[in-house]
Formats: sequence, C-alpha cells, structure tokens
Amino acid sequence: MTAQQERHDDSVGITVGTTNVDTYMKTIPRLALALLSVSLIGAQTVITPSKNNYTPAEDVELGRQAAAEVEQQLPILHDEDVASFVASIGRRLVDVIPPEFRHPEFRYSFQVVNVREINAFALPGGPMYVNRGMIQRAHTEGEVAGVMGHELSHVALRHGTAQATKATKYELGTLAGAVLGAIIGGRVGSAVSQGTQFGLGTAFLRFSREFEREADLLGSQIMAHAGYDPREMANMFKTIEEESGPGVPQWLSDHPDPGNRSEAIMREAQLLRVQNPVRDTRAFEQIQARLSRMAPAPTTEEAMQSGAGQSPSRSPDDRPEPGPPASVAPPSSRNTTYTEGDLFRVSVPSNWRELPGSNAVTFAPEGAYGTAGGQHVFTHGVQIGVARNETHDLRTATDEFIDSLARGNPNLSRPSGYGQTSIGGRRGLHTALANVSDATGQQERIDVFTILLRDGNLFYVLGVAPRERSSDYQKTFRGIVGSIRIMD
Repeated sequence: MTAQQERHDDSVGITVGTTNVDTYMKTIPRLALALLSVSLIGAQTVITPSKNNYTPAEDVELGRQAAAEVEQQLPILHDEDVASFVASIGRRLVDVIPPEFRHPEFRYSFQVVNVREINAFALPGGPMYVNRGMIQRAHTEGEVAGVMGHELSHVALRHGTAQATKATKYELGTLAGAVLGAIIGGRVGSAVSQGTQFGLGTAFLRFSREFEREADLLGSQIMAHAGYDPREMANMFKTIEEESGPGVPQWLSDHPDPGNRSEAIMREAQLLRVQNPVRDTRAFEQIQARLSRMAPAPTTEEAMQSGAGQSPSRSPDDRPEPGPPASVAPPSSRNTTYTEGDLFRVSVPSNWRELPGSNAVTFAPEGAYGTAGGQHVFTHGVQIGVARNETHDLRTATDEFIDSLARGNPNLSRPSGYGQTSIGGRRGLHTALANVSDATGQQERIDVFTILLRDGNLFYVLGVAPRERSSDYQKTFRGIVGSIRIMD
C-alpha cells in the first residue's frame, strides 16, 4: 500500500457515536494520515483461527448486549476531540485487517472510558473501550495503537467465543452477562443470584496464553500495515507493567504473558518493514494536553462507588414474593472435579450441577436454583468468583466485597468478626452472614471464604444454605474450599 493508497472496505462499519471522524481527520497533518508503505523482509507468522461453534452474527449480538450494559455501568468520556482521535486510530487499524479475518457482520466502534487505570478492552463483534488513563500514560500514538491493535486482533480472531467453544455451548444471554462481569467486577446484586468478576468472563477477557500470542502477532502485523512501528506495542506493555502501581495491572491480569512477549513481538517486527513509521504527532500531543486540562479521572472503584454511569440498584420492594422452599437432596458423598479456565480446580458433590451464572460459577443441586425477579438464584450450594480489588489488604477487600453484596441484599447481616481459613494453601478469612432468601423469603446462612490472588484481586467462595439446614452443609462447604487448587 503506497502513501497515496488508503484502503476502505464498505462491508466493515465504523461507529463513533455522533462524531464526524472524516471532518476531524482533515485537521490532522498530512504526514500523520499517510498509510506508509510496508514491505515484507521474510514470511510473517501465519495464524490459523481456532475452532468456533458460534457464528459471527452471535459475536455481534453478544457484543451488542454487553456494550449496552458497559455503557450503563462505566463513565464514558463525552468529548468529541478525544473520541475522534481514538476513532481515527481504530479506523486505520480496521482498514488493514487481513482479508481472512474480516467479518462483514462486525461493526467496530471506539469509546473512551473516563477512569484512571491503564486499560482497554474489546467485545466480540467490534465494540472497543479505551481507558483515559492509557492515553495519558502512553508516550506515543503508536503505543496507544499497539494496545488497540492487540484488542482488535482478539475480536478479528474471535477469541472470546472460541474460548467459550472449548468449554460448553452456553446461552447467548448468559455469555453477555459474563463479559460484563469480567470487565466491571466488584459489584453484585443478590448474594445468591449474581456474582462478580469471574465465571465465563474468563472465557472472554482473561485469554489463554496461546490466544495472547496470536493477538500479539496479528496485532503487530496490523500495526505495520497501518503505518505504526510494531515495537511500540511491546513498549506500551512495558509501560503498563511499570506505571500501573502495586500488584499486577488489570490489563496484564486479563492478558497473561504468553512467554517472552516482548521478544516475540520484536522478532515479528523484524519480518515487517515500516518506512517512516508514525511516531508522536501533533494530534496525539494535543489530545494529551486536552486530557491534562480536565479534572483528574477517578479510579474504576471510585466511579462505581459514586454510581457514575450505573443503572440503579435493586430496591427492597423489587424482591419477588416469597415461595415455598423446594425439596432438595442432601449433598452426595461422591465428588466431581471441575477445572474453571486457567484459574482454579474444585471438587463438589456429584449431584450438584455447574451453573454458569451472569458473572460467576455456581454449583447447586436440582431443586435449589431457579429465577426470581428476573435473576438466577439458588438456595443451596456454592458460588465461586473473583472480585476486583484495588491494592487493599485482605480484610479491607473482604469488607468491601460484603458491602457490595449488601447493596443487593438489604437484609444481609454484617460480619461480627473473621476466622482464619486456607484456600489452595493460601491464608484466608472466613465469616458467616445471615440473609433472607430472594427465592423463598426464609432465613439463610451465607458462609464467606476469601483469599487474595497474586494479581491482588479477591478470590471468594460463598456457601449458601437455609438456616435450619446450615449445620448439615458446613462439612460440605469446608470440603469444597479444601479441594480448591489455585492456578494463577
């Protein structure tokens, strides 16, 4: 592609809200707009798409559902200049996606989230969200393009639904909730109806190392063809690691290093020659200056606590009418072992079913789960997940998690104290809470077990049973907790 040949494909839609991208791009210097010639030194790495039981149209519907929820929950930055700048980078990258990875159904869109963390994520079918913090901490436009190119590659390669294919064919609505939970985390509804950041969200946003390797390589190729130096992708990953503060940054937690990440990107870059690569441009400098004049962005935690962009919490009056408790068989003495993504293994009674809820994985027996008030609920069993934690100690993170449970459960008690426990050989906390079941209107006991993962996030287990049967379930809950093996 020469400097005079900019390719467009009308089969791929680009959406930027009400922003006029073409008008904005005319204001950028000609040199910054040019798609510079790219020639191959050797054969670039060939990437073969993985098996996928979902159709591209299902990717689009999944992304559409999750995007609608994301934009209710997270504070979108409504600034035309910033949105147009990010969209211009996205458009250049989309225009050079290799033909074999183009999907006419996909509609790529680009939004900026007004939060401080260095992060970005893309949803199946095309919606992409770039944190303001990433733009402000980048050193060049190419570094921003590097992260966007990586995320774009996950979408083009359909990694989200490909990972779900490796597990089980779940309902589309369940997958949409899982995507949202993996992005947002830390906020729940009913203690027994909706979890936090885990479950199938892992299948969409905590990609396997093989998929990470593919996104690094395809992202490098797309960058080169769009006029960016692929090495800037590696530079931005180093920036994320160095400048994100204590613990493992959220982006790297969701995108584990496939091994020698920087070296692999550098090797791929050697197969691609980009003449006069785009570096800092006036547009990039102007956008960074514009962002610096705005009020400081909140952390994601602060934004969620303030209710910015959130849909309202469920009020006590919205709870369903109590119903009679179901007849539930006692836990089997035999166990079945489940492996959940690349995070943990657990053994549960063999007569309990795995239920991939909105954002968590739940195990419950027949007759102990159903729907109440439009939410999935369970009355006996365990829910296991991960809640986002921003550098707090275990006690503080557990307190905040229980506070988040209480927002959807007005009758939930507070812990009178914590006991010591162990999960996967790691020191943890345990407490027991009283609650009123949304499904039955009867008293129930919720056992809470927590530890911190290596990336700083909170791993939790909730054991739920009716109060009159709770003593019968204590041995079962402790056996389940004792069986967990963490693989982070």
